[in-house]
Amino acid sequence: MSSYAQKKGFLGTIWDYLTTVDHKKIAILYLISGGFFFLIGGLEALMIRIQLAVPNNDFVSAGLYNEILTMHGTTMIFLAAMPLIFCFLNAVVPLQIGARDVAFPFVNALGFWLFFFGGVFLNLSWFLGGAPDAGWTSYASLSLHSPGHGIDFYALGLQIAGAGTLIGGINFLVTIINMRAPGMTYMRMPLFTWTAFVTSALILFAFPPLTVGLFLMIFDRMFGSNFFVVAGGGNTIIWEHFFWIFGHPEVYILILPAFGIFSEILPVFSRKRLFGYSSMVFATVLIGFLGFMVWAHHMFTTGLGPIANAIFAVATMAIAVPTGIKIFNWIFTMWGGSVKFTTPMLYAVAFIPTFVAGGVTGIMLAVAAADYQYHDSYFVVAHFHYVIVGGVVFALLAGLHFYWPKMFGTMLNEAMGKISFWLFLIGFHLTFFIQHFLGLMGMPRRVWTYLPGQGFETANLISSIGAAFMGIAVIVMVYNVIHTQVRGVKVSNDPWGDGRTLEWAISSPPPFYNFKQTPLVRGLDAWWLEKMEGKKEMTPAEPVGDIHMPNNSILPFFIAMGLFVAAFGAMYHVDDKPWAIPVLIIGFIITLGSMFLRSVVDDHGHHIHKEDLMDDKDKGVKA
Repeated sequence: MSSYAQKKGFLGTIWDYLTTVDHKKIAILYLISGGFFFLIGGLEALMIRIQLAVPNNDFVSAGLYNEILTMHGTTMIFLAAMPLIFCFLNAVVPLQIGARDVAFPFVNALGFWLFFFGGVFLNLSWFLGGAPDAGWTSYASLSLHSPGHGIDFYALGLQIAGAGTLIGGINFLVTIINMRAPGMTYMRMPLFTWTAFVTSALILFAFPPLTVGLFLMIFDRMFGSNFFVVAGGGNTIIWEHFFWIFGHPEVYILILPAFGIFSEILPVFSRKRLFGYSSMVFATVLIGFLGFMVWAHHMFTTGLGPIANAIFAVATMAIAVPTGIKIFNWIFTMWGGSVKFTTPMLYAVAFIPTFVAGGVTGIMLAVAAADYQYHDSYFVVAHFHYVIVGGVVFALLAGLHFYWPKMFGTMLNEAMGKISFWLFLIGFHLTFFIQHFLGLMGMPRRVWTYLPGQGFETANLISSIGAAFMGIAVIVMVYNVIHTQVRGVKVSNDPWGDGRTLEWAISSPPPFYNFKQTPLVRGLDAWWLEKMEGKKEMTPAEPVGDIHMPNNSILPFFIAMGLFVAAFGAMYHVDDKPWAIPVLIIGFIITLGSMFLRSVVDDHGHHIHKEDLMDDKDKGVKA
């Protein structure tokens, strides 16, 4: 028992989280760090909107504006949206499939620490000579001529964080294939697990092109190669291909789990099963497949020619079909249901028209001839934010309220949740709806300021006021989280009352081994089926027996930290910084030494004996 007894005190808790390989604690680490980067990205967004609120503003300089703009996009996509998606993957997927953990708990922890150190490395650029300033896409024509080390921070930081995401995707792919409870066939998996499955496959194929592109950029900037240098026989358009072969599937890596979250919320608060389950699964897989065939629609104006433009335009429009299937199925799920407008449900209902608006402008941008007019205008900014904020961020906020009781055992305040929802919804549409018209009036994106008399003043001011509303909404939500945790009122295993899937069948928060006995799945919405038969817990698939669990390890932290240290050595030229090579070597020694220790030290984990399980009933041993 002593090997997994609770460590007391603040330092004990810190050590526990530094060494944990428990997917539920890793979910909390993703939530805290992703939430922190979300706040940083939000502050950067507010600074952008303050600068553009009035013409000829000099709130920030042109160079600093480029850095803020670049870091806002990079932070929100890579360091906020991605880890918050991984938070829900970790918190929910193993529970939904009836597993005791993910397939590779050690790798799961390593994936988090790689992301964390990559994100910290990237943000240290603010304090060490300037942040990247070539836009979040970092097009080679701009980034290769960017002075200072901002772009080096970008390339190395994303390389480290991206490695964490890649191994995380592989981990969830193996987990979902191999660790489903008895009876859980593929067509009995909850929709969120299906979206996690497809997302993990997308990560597997989308991140290597980004890795290759970043390596080539590192070689061009640090070693004088000419992959993207036109004067040396290179081609800057190659970077755009590498980036968007990653970048467009990345949009679906973010939005598919968002679809999954809404597909869990809508049936629970409509008290109905999800309408058209099999068509939803088919649509999810098709969206993932088609997502790899549309990357060049970001490049209609680069001169690919009419045939290539036409092919990518048609492929882009084809994605509207499976997405439309999903929209209708969500509406039909609510149709005739006993709808309860909780905070998660409000986000889900608001998401549908918002995302449709983003999808319609996406179809407009897919028309190559029209895209010549829309391209690089604020119309594109409006479209992108309607899809990513109106889709992904709405889903993350809905999921936060929906799964908070399962993760922490307490319920967020509904009144405050609804206040933050309405503030965020109104602020969002105020901010971005009017940007469509700014774009159509000819305002270019990524401009630092604009002249009076161009007709942009009123719309930009409205947009900036909307951003302030969103800022207030986030403050209310943060207060709600703190208030809830301080009060600490505990909830039951099924706090919403109408949970349908396996995660609602066990205590909130779950014991560290998840299920005392692996559940037997007898159909779709397994927990709902058991409840309809009057049962208080899942039918077990096995007798109570000893449970094998992995031991905690500090090695993932040190493997990632070594790469963090090595990146500083790799970035600086030895002529400027004599310590560069020693630091590079030290970093690699830390990483490779930790990997060597992992390979030679046998760690067989530990067992929880069935007598202890029988004593503790369903509450589980405190982990």
